[in-house]
Amino acid sequence: MITKIQKWGNSQGLRFPKEMLYQAEISIGDEVDMNVHHGEIIIKPVTKNRGRYNLKDLVSEIPNDYKTKEENWGSPVGKEDG
Repeated sequence: MITKIQKWGNSQGLRFPKEMLYQAEISIGDEVDMNVHHGEIIIKPVTKNRGRYNLKDLVSEIPNDYKTKEENWGSPVGKEDG
């Protein structure tokens, strides 16, 4: 695929087609690692052990009709009650 470097404000940028980002497993807002190796720009998604999920995104997936309930965990087995 051939594209152009474009000026955006005081920066330069590339536009990535949605399908290309999907294939690279990169989403809008994801962090990427950029390097230059032998004159080529290499862009890779940053892999994280923690922080992969955004709390707002997770909460937005809770159905509107979801009702919380109290769980019965049984009788105390240690010093939980006091």
